[in-house]
Amino acid sequence: MKNSKSSSSKLNGKVILLLAAAFCVAAAVLNICLGASGMSLPKLWEALISGPGTSAASRILWYVRLPRTVATLLSGAALAVSGAVIQKVLSNQLASPHIIGVNSGAGLAVAVCTAAGLYSAWTIAGFAFAGALGATFLVVAIGKRIGASRTTVVLSGVAVNACLSAITEGISTMVPDAALANADFRVGGFSSVNQSRLLPSAILIIAAIIIICTLSNDLEVLSLGDDTAQSLGLKVTRTRNFVLTLAALLAGTSVMIAGVLGFVGLIVPHIARRMIGNSSGYMLPFCALLGAGFVAVCDLAARMLFSPYELPTGILLSAIGGPFFVWLLLKRKEKRTA
Repeated sequence: MKNSKSSSSKLNGKVILLLAAAFCVAAAVLNICLGASGMSLPKLWEALISGPGTSAASRILWYVRLPRTVATLLSGAALAVSGAVIQKVLSNQLASPHIIGVNSGAGLAVAVCTAAGLYSAWTIAGFAFAGALGATFLVVAIGKRIGASRTTVVLSGVAVNACLSAITEGISTMVPDAALANADFRVGGFSSVNQSRLLPSAILIIAAIIIICTLSNDLEVLSLGDDTAQSLGLKVTRTRNFVLTLAALLAGTSVMIAGVLGFVGLIVPHIARRMIGNSSGYMLPFCALLGAGFVAVCDLAARMLFSPYELPTGILLSAIGGPFFVWLLLKRKEKRTA
């Protein structure tokens, strides 16, 4: 009986993953085809086959739509998986890269980088990763120092987030050139996607997600608590630091691509848990696929809702994520009073 239930659960997980992959592909195709100049599926196929530069449609596809769509998929997958890992490690479903200051740390590092006149894709990637990593371990260190509860860890992250954002704004005010170069990062969006940043970003994000997925069993053990994990033979501190480093790498790389996109790492893991359960083996790849499709759809909506004007994707995500966060707080209160 148990074996039949286990096999049924595995089958359902695989079906849901396939549906998520189909959603991701559909969102990518719609993002490419819809816009100021529409592109039918036959034209899309013709432009893909003919290569860049042979026609107006192929130039739009290869130099505008395809890089932008790839950027949305990479950013969405990175932030969703990063949020799922952070929530798992901190044992707090309210944690996410945006809320606890990971994105702000990356944004501050990018502001410092541009203020120093460093615009190389790999240099910005390194600074963004370092900033995200520093913010992550700062929040964890504060939590350990004060013996914080799970909720207090998130509150300390909010404080760190506010401080880092204030420093970023100060740099932008004092260094006008940095403010201009950093404007897209602060709002978050894909209107000025830099193709030179996509290759290093794709390498870092795909590699980090694959490594995290291979550590799904360790994450499950880690979520049981330090004492239990140690009794099961897991090297807790080393594992926690390693997966948090990978989560920071994902968040930092996303900031390098599209700036500070809020709430993806909060919304997508919650949807994933409701649809596929809390098991990391299925949840992490599902978050990657759902997050990629979710950000692609939001970017499409940001382009189409107020056409011919384009709304930055980060603004739309904040408009969705703010009420979602309040709803989560209300749900937690209902559980405590029930």
